[in-house]
Amino acid sequence: MLTLLLILLPIAAGVLTLLSGERLAKQVALVSGLAVLGVAVATWLQFDPAAGTQFSFKYAWLASGGISFAAGIDGISLVLVLLTTFLTPLIILSAFNHDYRKPASFYSLILFMEAALIGVFTATDAFLFYLFFEAALIPVYFLAAIWGGENRLKVTFKFFIYTIFGSLLMLVGLVYLYYQTPGTHTSEITAFYQLQLPQQTQGFIFWAFFIAFAIKMPLFPFHTWQPDTYTESPTPATMLLSGIMLKMGVYGLIRFLLPIVPGGMEIWGTMAMVLSVIGIIYGSIIAIQQSDMKRLIAYSSFAHVGLMAAGVFSYSINGLQGALIQMLAHGINVIGLFFIIDIIYARTKTRYLDQLGGITQSTPHLSVYFMILLLGSVALPLTNGFVGEFLLLSSVFQYDGWLGAIAGLTIILGSVYMLRLFQKSMFGPRSKWVEGFQDLTMSERAVLLPLVIMVFWIGIYPNTFLKLTEPAVSQLLQMVNN
Repeated sequence: MLTLLLILLPIAAGVLTLLSGERLAKQVALVSGLAVLGVAVATWLQFDPAAGTQFSFKYAWLASGGISFAAGIDGISLVLVLLTTFLTPLIILSAFNHDYRKPASFYSLILFMEAALIGVFTATDAFLFYLFFEAALIPVYFLAAIWGGENRLKVTFKFFIYTIFGSLLMLVGLVYLYYQTPGTHTSEITAFYQLQLPQQTQGFIFWAFFIAFAIKMPLFPFHTWQPDTYTESPTPATMLLSGIMLKMGVYGLIRFLLPIVPGGMEIWGTMAMVLSVIGIIYGSIIAIQQSDMKRLIAYSSFAHVGLMAAGVFSYSINGLQGALIQMLAHGINVIGLFFIIDIIYARTKTRYLDQLGGITQSTPHLSVYFMILLLGSVALPLTNGFVGEFLLLSSVFQYDGWLGAIAGLTIILGSVYMLRLFQKSMFGPRSKWVEGFQDLTMSERAVLLPLVIMVFWIGIYPNTFLKLTEPAVSQLLQMVNN
């Protein structure tokens, strides 16, 4: 019942936040987010990595069609549930210094999105997965469309069209797979794993799933919605998009693409790998050219997710383990970096690097937190980014030496755009825009401190999380190979 509680509690909390009124909304939302985190930690403490899927429930939804409201948690699900429940209260707290209009609606949408994300990561029925996959789009759409920047309606419409198109392709693939199940049809994901489809058919299903998940991440060339959406959205929505929502695409590759259509992977896997590696280099080069800090981090996120996808397409335990640990690391780092950019913008009213400089002269605490999160993002050893990036690059090298060498350029390019970001904004002569710049407040430190702790925890003790996922990853790869 813990899985059901993890899904229902944020929904109930969102309704309570909506009814709590404008004055109490943020406090109710924060307490609710912490309560969901408490349930996730309790689930973690009771979880046995070797026991497969646990805390399952199954209720008839469309009984005559074999469709159920069914969910459970294995090691792959658990790390993403922990990431979602850890980041959500920090995202809520990060918004406390802003006076968003209609705060009850604003914070309730964040909690509703948390419920949908947990549903995606725990669903064991394919159509329930699709339901939550689509439901996660709705709150972030309204967050961006109502509280976003000047071009928010145009940008969010483009985002909506992109994601709906991809989701419809996935729905076509799911419906086809449903009708291939023997006897009384079922939509259980594990039943799809047992299907023996012709290789050509698997090739078509591969593209139906790949495009849907590639848009969500996004991967090259399905990425054009991302930079504008990240830039125009309010910072909490950008955090949700970059820190958690893009992980749904990587999770979909692992949970659906690899085990259901291995024949399609044989045909098209190399092309998908090449697109992923192109995205790494393309995103990094564009990031180097950016002067808007928020847009720079958006392109860096695009590059990072390309490396995660390349690890998945390497079809190896190092690649899958690297993708999972990198999802944790990237979520933590990108949330922290977007929050620091929001702090700088709130004090200076600009995000442009050529208008900043000298911030570090009066902000020792901000400088330290910024540098730690930045070093985690560029994969300095003993930080969270190093573990995943090492596993991912080694898996791509094992898949193809040339592709591995090209993907390895991310180490150099990532250092260039990240260190340029820090140098231009924090060092040099003090700009007129940063006169009177104040260091971090207590609430801002309360957001950044847990993130920095996790940077070092994952970097120094990665087995805390790798041991959670290893049995599930090994089982999945064994099933695919068989």
